[in-house]
Amino acid sequence: MLVALTHRNFRLLWIGLFVSFSGTFMQSAAVLWHVSVLVPADKRAIALGLVGLVRIVPVILFSLISGVAADAFDRRRLMLITQTIMAALAGVLGLLTFRGLTAVWPIYLLTAVSAAAGAFDLPARQALTPNLVPREHLPNAITLNSIMLQSASVAGPALGGLVVAVRGVGWVYVINALSFLFVIGALLLMDPPRRDETAPADRSNFTVAAALEGLGFVFRAPLIRSTMLLDFFATFFSSATALLPIFAQDILHVGARGYGWLYAAPAAGALVTSAIMIRIVDWIDHRGEVLIGAVALYGAATVAFGVSRVFWISFLCLAATGAADTVSMTFRNLIRQLETPDRLRGRMMGVNMVFFIGGPQLGELEAGLVANWLGAVTSVVTGGLGCLVATAWIGAITPALRAYRRQGLAELPVEEDRSEARAGEPG
Repeated sequence: MLVALTHRNFRLLWIGLFVSFSGTFMQSAAVLWHVSVLVPADKRAIALGLVGLVRIVPVILFSLISGVAADAFDRRRLMLITQTIMAALAGVLGLLTFRGLTAVWPIYLLTAVSAAAGAFDLPARQALTPNLVPREHLPNAITLNSIMLQSASVAGPALGGLVVAVRGVGWVYVINALSFLFVIGALLLMDPPRRDETAPADRSNFTVAAALEGLGFVFRAPLIRSTMLLDFFATFFSSATALLPIFAQDILHVGARGYGWLYAAPAAGALVTSAIMIRIVDWIDHRGEVLIGAVALYGAATVAFGVSRVFWISFLCLAATGAADTVSMTFRNLIRQLETPDRLRGRMMGVNMVFFIGGPQLGELEAGLVANWLGAVTSVVTGGLGCLVATAWIGAITPALRAYRRQGLAELPVEEDRSEARAGEPG
């Protein structure tokens, strides 16, 4: 079950990222809460939606160049730079909060700059994982990363809600700044990679042509393209996270501590599911069908959350979204990692970043706008329904995804267009 952790470099990074992600999720929840208490009630929905906007704009601006950077430069050194920058920004936000911050624009500005640093960190980090374990241990590594991420998603917001209630939001930012030191330490302690573990960094590849090569690769591969579209549409339509302060304060009436639990609920469901997936991921054959079904469940659970008025039912619905997203995420990541050559992996991750970060962040803006117009409940329910429609559409137009099996693509019917299927075949 834990075979990937027997590899020292992967183990070091895995532990460091767990601590760091716990702090990051604490801050993500705290920022939404902080904004919600600084603005008038009649402007709260729009203000919360803007958090998603300032997070996604830097991702869109830097996605291609950050992917090229992950392929052209040493990925660990790149992560050292980005992690240091994000630690400093969290510390500045904490300092401003302790000095009596009353305006929201510094929160937006620092969040945007941190998102820009994160846009360079994420492709390097995800592209680094296949270089830390043998190919046969990659599914285990991806599942363990999912467990780590979801564990941090549970611990971070729950602890963050408690810290906000007891000590104040400024302490959350300070804790997050300190948490980055664990990743920095892990990167410094890692052994140098063997020459056969990764394609050598080549700064001459830091060009526009290299960026376009990565973009072309993604859109020529139907499996990779469809997993990105599923990720985007599911989280765009079903992004209820930005509205959780409204549900906690005005609909469920559970306060800051209840908000922390609601924010952590998807991760709680994801954590349980990850523990199951680590045992069964290699046994699941019809991976494409399971992926599509998981995204559909995500949308249905979002609808159920929107209509619930009972805290524990709402918690369970959000937990179901996390469980479904874990199944989906495991197979999405596995397909992308296995089907992308190492020399293009950073660029693929850069393009993917627009989809899987852009979906939830733009979704938060969309949810805020619809909530401001029609109310929070309507925003969440219609978003879940939109997710179901988008999932059905993508599944219908991508036979390669529906036919995807553990060994690769199943034999497609004769009348299907095999040229598109071949473009996405594993290997």
